[in-house]
Amino acid sequence: MILVTGSTGLIGYEACNFYLQKKIKVIGIDNNLRSYFFGPKSSNKWKEKKLTKNKNYIHFSADIRNRSQIFKIFRKFRKKIKAVIHTAAQPSHDWAAKEPFTDFSINANGTLNLLEALRIECPHVPFVFTSTNKVYGDTPNFLPIIEKKERYELKKNHKFFRKGIDESMTIDQSTHSIFGTSKAAADLLVQEYGRYFNLKTVSFRGGCLTGEEHSGAELHGFLSFLVKSIIHKKRYSIFGYKGKQVRDNIHSSDVISAFDEFIKKPKKGGKVYNLGGGRENSCSIIEAIKIIEKLSGKKSKYKILPKNRIGDHIWWISNNSKFKRDFPKWKLKISLKKSLKKMIQHELDNH
Repeated sequence: MILVTGSTGLIGYEACNFYLQKKIKVIGIDNNLRSYFFGPKSSNKWKEKKLTKNKNYIHFSADIRNRSQIFKIFRKFRKKIKAVIHTAAQPSHDWAAKEPFTDFSINANGTLNLLEALRIECPHVPFVFTSTNKVYGDTPNFLPIIEKKERYELKKNHKFFRKGIDESMTIDQSTHSIFGTSKAAADLLVQEYGRYFNLKTVSFRGGCLTGEEHSGAELHGFLSFLVKSIIHKKRYSIFGYKGKQVRDNIHSSDVISAFDEFIKKPKKGGKVYNLGGGRENSCSIIEAIKIIEKLSGKKSKYKILPKNRIGDHIWWISNNSKFKRDFPKWKLKISLKKSLKKMIQHELDNH
């Protein structure tokens, strides 16, 4: 039995389906706060309905901030839970600044509740945390970045150019955004419970996580919302950096396959891994627009705003080398182009 928080979000939903397809029972925790964050159009209730049709799925509309609710679930299933995948979060830079208490209570305090329930009720179980590259703050922006025609790029002689940014980058003394700070607090808690209590915990610091099941909104879900905007001829706003900011993109199924590799052979001591699509699946927003236009046959409408989001990265490419060393069987299977094809087709089929 696998316990998944945020079970109707992009990564949580992918995790649920991954294990349900293997006939493994899943406990899902999700109270659809996404509709509160981003409005009713971003509701994931439809995913909950699909999941609950499977007899091996048990759903709890619990709030990870509610300690008694979480402990009750862990106590009930303590002998059956084989792994915890924690994906529940407030996921937006911009939204976090509107309600810092809400953001921190979900991302940091909620994570603490889960870790403490794990420590008390099932300390032998691996705990997988969906962290973010935003824990590094704006430190990547101080790398030697150069401007090219359609993207910003790192100087070729820099150690991060070929394979991307590794875990040696500091998370200290930088501007994180309120969201980045709450996720960094959670990331450190996950590490500390692994180190201090010798638990099997891991933080995966994701690049741009994407996929066709993403309920993209303007404040969260870059590629998903961009695809929706182009398909439905809506104007897309680019926040600063001339649209040349670079992200590496990884499909949700590749994220879950990485999680599963850790769950099969968990390591104690609070492991940390960067996880993304790497250089081969990186693009700027301008480049992404051109790819989607070509694949969909539709023209985009966008405007570039002069001001960037506070703490936003100019250039980010994840280095997956550390994880690949520890788990050599894991491989990226879905390219950026294939991801976009899936997202475009999904949007056309469902809207």
